[in-house]
Amino acid sequence: MAILRRLLVGLPFFLLSPILLCATLLCLLAVDLCYQIWPRRRRVANPSPSKKSASVVIPNWNGRDLLEKYLPSVVTAMQGNPDNEIIVVDNGSSDGSVAFLKQRFPNVRVIALAKNVGFGGGANLGFREAKNDIVILLNSDMRVASDFLAPLLEGFEDDQVFAVSCQIFFTDPDKLRQETGLTQGWWRNGKLGVRHRVDDQVTELFPCFYPGGGSSAYDRRKFLELGGFDHLYQPFYFEDTDLGFQAWKRGWKVYYQPRSHVWHEHRATIGKHFSAPYIQSVLHKNQTLFAWKNIHEWDRLLSHFFHAWADATLSYFAGPSPERISGQALFRAFVEIPRALASRWRAHSLATLTDTEAFRRPLGGYFRDRFHAMEIRPERLSVLFVSPYPICPPVHGGGVFMHGTATMLAKLADLHLIVVLDEEWQQEPHQQLVDRCVSASFLVRPDSQIFGFGSMLPHAVREYANQDLEWMIHRTIYLRRVDVLQLEYTHMGQYAGDYRRILKALFEHDVYFQSVGRSLLQPGSWLKKLQATLEYLRAIRYELAMLETIDQIQTCSLQNKQYLESFSPHLAPRIEETLRAGIDTSYYSFSEHGREPDTMLFLGSFRHLPNQEALDWFTKAVLPRVVERRPQAKLVIIGSDPPPRHSLPAKDRNVEILGFVEDLRQAFARYAVFVCPILSGSGVRVKLLEAFCTGIPVVSTRLGAEGLTDVDGEICFLADTPADFAKRILDLFDNPHLATEIVRRAHRYVTAERDIRRMTERLVHSYRQRLAEKRLAFVQPALGSPPQR
Repeated sequence: MAILRRLLVGLPFFLLSPILLCATLLCLLAVDLCYQIWPRRRRVANPSPSKKSASVVIPNWNGRDLLEKYLPSVVTAMQGNPDNEIIVVDNGSSDGSVAFLKQRFPNVRVIALAKNVGFGGGANLGFREAKNDIVILLNSDMRVASDFLAPLLEGFEDDQVFAVSCQIFFTDPDKLRQETGLTQGWWRNGKLGVRHRVDDQVTELFPCFYPGGGSSAYDRRKFLELGGFDHLYQPFYFEDTDLGFQAWKRGWKVYYQPRSHVWHEHRATIGKHFSAPYIQSVLHKNQTLFAWKNIHEWDRLLSHFFHAWADATLSYFAGPSPERISGQALFRAFVEIPRALASRWRAHSLATLTDTEAFRRPLGGYFRDRFHAMEIRPERLSVLFVSPYPICPPVHGGGVFMHGTATMLAKLADLHLIVVLDEEWQQEPHQQLVDRCVSASFLVRPDSQIFGFGSMLPHAVREYANQDLEWMIHRTIYLRRVDVLQLEYTHMGQYAGDYRRILKALFEHDVYFQSVGRSLLQPGSWLKKLQATLEYLRAIRYELAMLETIDQIQTCSLQNKQYLESFSPHLAPRIEETLRAGIDTSYYSFSEHGREPDTMLFLGSFRHLPNQEALDWFTKAVLPRVVERRPQAKLVIIGSDPPPRHSLPAKDRNVEILGFVEDLRQAFARYAVFVCPILSGSGVRVKLLEAFCTGIPVVSTRLGAEGLTDVDGEICFLADTPADFAKRILDLFDNPHLATEIVRRAHRYVTAERDIRRMTERLVHSYRQRLAEKRLAFVQPALGSPPQR
């Protein structure tokens, strides 16, 4: 009965929702067209406010008990400067608040209103009446630290600062901190999302999305220039979010000041007078009105209307949710359409930046890029190195490449590390690398199911799309004054950003869409083929578009570089193939003799699909041919996450699985032949570089040796059929001296061309050159006219 009643009550709103949305869309379109014809842009005025004194404004409605409890802390904090003032705007209280204030706090200025004009209306009046340039707006249930004022005033460091927010704590220390003052905002699925971040690493002035309406200091002139809190959002909520977004679109700054402490009894006033369902409905209505007023990019706006209709439909059938707008909330928002249209026109006239830029600038990385002073050629680079996988211990080829580069890079630059982990315990093995870095942060990736039906993004990109990781990157760029953002693997390219003065580098450990495309050639069911085909189409679309945004594209080999250029020739000047895929050759010892006869070594992480396919092919098609001639022959398998023994067809005496081995040097020195039967994938195999460095003869497929050689017998033997592969192995068993010159050439090649020390020196040189070019290109237009914002 309850469900039936809900459906009957909601039916008119459900049927009206598409009509209301279409009508609203046409109204907003009309406003935008009219503004394009008759633009009325308001001139930006940025006089610096005086920081000698401040006014505090506290709106109050029936909050006598709260004023009695918390106002003394404000009085204490503001005393000592006769130019400071405290104003309480009383919204027609009936609990004796005005009389209490006049009796108990005679030095507090009270503005008594005959009726309740809401939090925003009371705040606006207080700002107009304040005498100081900086006005601090506080909730009546806010207790402040005795020294909270000075850090707030320090935040007004230049004439572009609109507001500075305090750090908020709850009066109950055991309560989850849902409100901190460190605000973040984003646009996703057609609507605005906001949150407060809890981040103890932010210990200095830091950009935030909006200043909390009851815990922030404002430049009074700028506040009034924006029109103050918009009555559109009555009775409460979203007024401060709206004001913060308008400030960013105006070209101003909003800061969070962690050294200014206040304590909030959250929702003590609103929650006392209104029910939770009503508060939620107001939030949804005002979230919708925010979009109708402030979102001026039509791709975002069309997405909003589609998702609003979808949310209203789902809410009708599945019931209300805090995550979805309902038909009733849409109706309440539509009732405000005349005000919304007027507010939209005014928002157009105030904006100097696009919606996209306004969403970007509150993020730490973009803020540094847009506002911080930067040297064209820094004396010592600050490099942020971001890895989607654990680096230590280096259990896979990519880990070896990353570990080598990070170790050498820490000597040549200020290195900051961000590593994504699967488990908490994986952080400890990184300690030795962490000790070499200026800073290091780790994020344990949540174990969540990734649904990709209908998605245009590759699986790995969706898997590593993480808002906490994005925040961590932006925080590090800002706090550590990063010059170079070094991203590892294709799927991390989603974090490259649109930076104008920060160098963006990406190491393509393999060309992802090439790897996926090659997997289509391998045997498999039609379903797997279909999945791989869809992933290939997603990958090629994403990867080529993403690489357009990268300043320096690092590939493992010339072949990878040429492959990318065949799809996008204009990328050629940005692709470099000699900077990353190397090893520390001094770590290994070269030995030609003393190897155990009739043994083969297979090495690889079995979390990597090409290694699984290679071992399966080798044990089924090649190893039987070898054993037929050499019954005592033995294949030794080393690598993390190895397959179970029963899954391999060979006899027990012919296969030995060692699993993960931390130090591989003994294995490389012991066994007779190294096999690399790779059939898919892309990039350079670190296992071959290690083999070349240690003197073990190598038999590989041509694809396995891609990027190193395509000439049989030059630095290794090449074979692509089971018969040829087995013959090469047996020839080396019969005549070990056959490979003497080959292994020597391989050793000379790897020490001359693939030594990570030399490669990292070239990498830093390339960083410097490209960074200077990028910053000069940004500065030079300013000689004639300001760069576009």
